[in-house]
Amino acid sequence: MVFRQMIFLAMVCLLPMPGRAEGPVKLYAPTALVDTGLFRYILPRFSLKTRVRVDLVDDPGAAQIVLGDDGTALFQGAGTVWHLNRPGAGAADADRFADWLRSEVGLNTITSFAPDGTALFHPPPEPAPEDVAVVIEGDAVLGLEVSRRACARCHAVEQAGRKTDIASSPSFYVLRGFDDWQQRFAGFYALNPHPAFTQVEDITDPFPIDRPSPIHPVTMTLDEIEAMIAYVAGLTPADLGAPLQAQEF
Repeated sequence: MVFRQMIFLAMVCLLPMPGRAEGPVKLYAPTALVDTGLFRYILPRFSLKTRVRVDLVDDPGAAQIVLGDDGTALFQGAGTVWHLNRPGAGAADADRFADWLRSEVGLNTITSFAPDGTALFHPPPEPAPEDVAVVIEGDAVLGLEVSRRACARCHAVEQAGRKTDIASSPSFYVLRGFDDWQQRFAGFYALNPHPAFTQVEDITDPFPIDRPSPIHPVTMTLDEIEAMIAYVAGLTPADLGAPLQAQEF
């Protein structure tokens, strides 16, 4: 009985491995990339770990994976950025190889290829950050009223007061000229000297009993701050001239 079981197990081991019947993965890459020797380096390493064979083909139309100008950026080198394109779907081994190329392990294998001691390939360039449009939804009319009530004693908040603000306090027009004006207005209550006399509902802590506000407190809500930002967004920024430059003597 034991002998028969051993024969059965031996026969099972000799059967073809599931998933190998689909044949080698067909990979196409331009001659310029093939001639670097990259694939002689990475393909045996992939096959050793996965037992999946990958063959280079001359016709991109017959390939399951194409490296070229289109698709997902994989790496750069040899004068260009190489992308992965996966025509069709359904071949498990091809999917596995594509996933490996996109993985950290695959990228590390590619970038470790250094036939003369210098790596030929590097990670792809970082994508340029997308510009995100900032939508300001506050009530600009309310923002002017809030600015007059809360800020006009120190800052010129409209044309009528541009000559009456405190000399050391920039006008709203000057502040509007800064690249980070929106951040400045959104968090002004945390910037000196505002914390000493400003209270924002549900945001700032009450003044300590032993350290009251030195002037009549400025009280605001987040909705009012949003409205003020909407008002300032509509102001024409003051011309601040050229950026300051350091001069060496």
